[in-house]
Amino acid sequence: MLLEVRELSKRFGAIAALSDVSFRVREGEVLGLIGPNGAGKTTLLECLAGVLPSDSGSVTPRGIGKHLFYVPDGIAPWPSQPVGWALDFTIGFFGGRGELRQQIIDQLDLGKLLRQSVGTLSKGQRKRALLAIGLLSPQPVLLIDEPFDGLDLRQAREIATALRWHAERGRTLFLSIHQIGDAGRFCDRFVLLSNGRVCGEGTVAELASLAAARDASKTYGNLEEVFLALT
Repeated sequence: MLLEVRELSKRFGAIAALSDVSFRVREGEVLGLIGPNGAGKTTLLECLAGVLPSDSGSVTPRGIGKHLFYVPDGIAPWPSQPVGWALDFTIGFFGGRGELRQQIIDQLDLGKLLRQSVGTLSKGQRKRALLAIGLLSPQPVLLIDEPFDGLDLRQAREIATALRWHAERGRTLFLSIHQIGDAGRFCDRFVLLSNGRVCGEGTVAELASLAAARDASKTYGNLEEVFLALT
């Protein structure tokens, strides 16, 4: 167990965005956080990353900034600076993985974008640049909000291959993914989130067993069926 979240809660006025959320992150795994829009996925990542303060609960180990690096969705950091500058700044400021710079550029097909300003990138290009920044960071756990958003099918497969390459070399990935089919093809285990609550945690087989225990009259062949049964 690399990271343990216990009974994490967050409210916005009368709205309970997260309610007693608990789960574990294992070293070197690709853990998928899945749920519908409004389930609380981004709020959970922001609480883990320290962007938002949680109202209650705990994350072990303490000092999570040393362990986690968060890649939000839909931002354009340092918009007036070129992509190459952003990568080099990440390495220098955060003490990042400079030895992987060229490898990551090649994996994410960023070679032609290095001199282009971050603020002028398309949605898919910006996503690849953000992922490169995350992969260059030194923290062992990488939190990524919607890693495949804005990518076409070919790009999404290439990104999945790159992320898996890093996971196989010890990087732990916790990914918020809206498309359940994408999550089912890529992740090792899953945290199911609905209305701010965890409805299940485990592999597809483990979650299918949980669903079957609730309704033995049905069989569950894929993650989508399991998710609908548990949420």
